[in-house]
Amino acid sequence: MSYKVILKRLLIVILCTINLLFSHLNSYAQLKITLQQAIDSTLNRNLQIKQAQFNAAFTEENLKQFRYNQLPSISASPQSSFNWGRTLDVSTYNYINQRVFQVNGSLGAQVALFQGGQLRRQIVQNKLLLQADQSNITKIKNDLILAVATTFLQVMASGDLLKASRQQVKVAKLSVEKAQKNFNAGNKSLADLAQAQAQQATTELDETNIHNTLEANLLALKQLMEMPSATLELVKPDIGKLTDENKKLDTTALWKEVLAVNPDIHLANLQKDAAYQAIKVAKSSLYPSLFLFGSAGTNFSDARSLITGTKQVGFDTIGFVNGTNQRVLEPAYRSTVKNYPFVRQFSDNFYQSAGITLQIPLFNHFASQVNIRKAKISYQNAEVTAQIAINNLYKVFNQALADLNAANKRLAANQSNYQATKQVLYVSEKRYQAGLLNSVDYNIAQTNFNKAEFDLIQARYDLIFRNKVIDYYLVKPLTLDVKWQ
Repeated sequence: MSYKVILKRLLIVILCTINLLFSHLNSYAQLKITLQQAIDSTLNRNLQIKQAQFNAAFTEENLKQFRYNQLPSISASPQSSFNWGRTLDVSTYNYINQRVFQVNGSLGAQVALFQGGQLRRQIVQNKLLLQADQSNITKIKNDLILAVATTFLQVMASGDLLKASRQQVKVAKLSVEKAQKNFNAGNKSLADLAQAQAQQATTELDETNIHNTLEANLLALKQLMEMPSATLELVKPDIGKLTDENKKLDTTALWKEVLAVNPDIHLANLQKDAAYQAIKVAKSSLYPSLFLFGSAGTNFSDARSLITGTKQVGFDTIGFVNGTNQRVLEPAYRSTVKNYPFVRQFSDNFYQSAGITLQIPLFNHFASQVNIRKAKISYQNAEVTAQIAINNLYKVFNQALADLNAANKRLAANQSNYQATKQVLYVSEKRYQAGLLNSVDYNIAQTNFNKAEFDLIQARYDLIFRNKVIDYYLVKPLTLDVKWQ
């Protein structure tokens, strides 16, 4: 096989591979997504949620540690050393002047019997802190869900507005063509033609502005989903079938439900409870602490010998007889020794101890009193923070209810206005074609209709959004069903 044939086949393989790769990338980048898929993608990829989860995991480890603190503490202390010169032999407790090799070891254990309830209260406090971290995760998720739903609706609204604006551009172009023909035939003046061209320019400007808004909203949605390079196609319902369900809401009942389930309030209350437990933890340092302890140990020294017996080596003078100075003697004995084995020394020197320790705090530079006062201040601050959260939630929730009521009314008004301007435009177009209406009045009718159509689209989406805000405060799943549940 020639070199050119091999090169040609290799080039074909490379081109096919590149084509398949780009096809795969394109199929991956073009995504059709629903609101729920957009929410799921955001929750799975968002880094703020991951950080909050790490904080919760850290707090959970602290909780485990405080639980473990109830267990006894056990420690072993083996040690070996060479000693020169005059040294205390720990085996014989005699000072000797030689080189000594020593080995000693001990095992100790201690358990707290009473510490003023400190350990138990620390466990309770950290349970509350863990619940607060978990509530913070829920809060972040809810905020992100609302942000995704809001941006998703903005993209949908911009898309519908863009469709309407493009249709208006087409109508404006047809009007220009008709005006041009009428002008050429001498049926319309140059002012009529200019007015039609100005209307076309206005609709084209509206289309450009709406398209820019759509691109900005799409970019914001992709950034929330952590997918900035993807091409998204939104799967959306037909909001033209929206039902106007303007029923009276029980504000008091809704507020009680919001107060019970809102994660911001739950987080603030948990932090307040944890601060209250911190006061109890600080007060526990004023009480005595009672500990049970025990230890065991042994040692070895190569300077120590094992005594095996005694033998007489002569006589020692212990005195003299008065008058004769005759010596008084007694037998002299010397110990017989041999090497003291390592294992036997460890066995013979084994010792144990057990006892109770009572630690009574008398004076610690008023540190305990200062810590108690600081804990009380933190608790008072947490109380104020919780009340601020409730007050803020009450304000924004009541505003959300008012906005929902206004959105219902606004939609009804825009629907009536749209039908009225549509009828006016229809009549104006007939009169304009018959020469009974000038171009200025006709363009005013066209402009009013265009604005009414835009306002109707925005009013529909505004009502959906206001419903979703209420669902957000009630911690309900955010779907595109606009009916009140």
